[in-house]
Amino acid sequence: MFYWVVILVTVIDQGFKLWVRMHMDVGESIVIWHGILNFTHYQNSGAAGSTFQGYGRYFIIPAVLFVGYLLYSRRKGNLKGGWVEAGTAFLAGGAIGNAIDRLLFGQVTDFIKFQFGRGILNMADEAINIGVVILLADAIKSVAADWRRRDRNRAGA
Repeated sequence: MFYWVVILVTVIDQGFKLWVRMHMDVGESIVIWHGILNFTHYQNSGAAGSTFQGYGRYFIIPAVLFVGYLLYSRRKGNLKGGWVEAGTAFLAGGAIGNAIDRLLFGQVTDFIKFQFGRGILNMADEAINIGVVILLADAIKSVAADWRRRDRNRAGA
């Protein structure tokens, strides 16, 4: 499942970005869901929140190291459980999707603009957000299970 999610996230991300680059001028907006979501074509040559503008290519190195670490951890058996594998697969796919843009274009194509939020994102960014949420939910579930186990052990002692 891990590799399928990585590939799916990367393909979806690159497909949306290609569509945006082919059909929208930079700065152009299309209303997707009135009052909630627009597609606004933006080229981000930096990092999240448009910080470090002009240094986008430097973020390829941490992305490659991060994905390499995830693959190594997975091979060593450190990423156990379906939720952990899914979460890390979303993180890896997102990192790869943005690294491809930085490698090919020196910048990342962003286009997802929520009216209630700040900034413009892309599918890779959203995949990273999903991965973080999955991993946090799994961690909370594990902590809660440990608490229940401890309570049962105390009650039985």
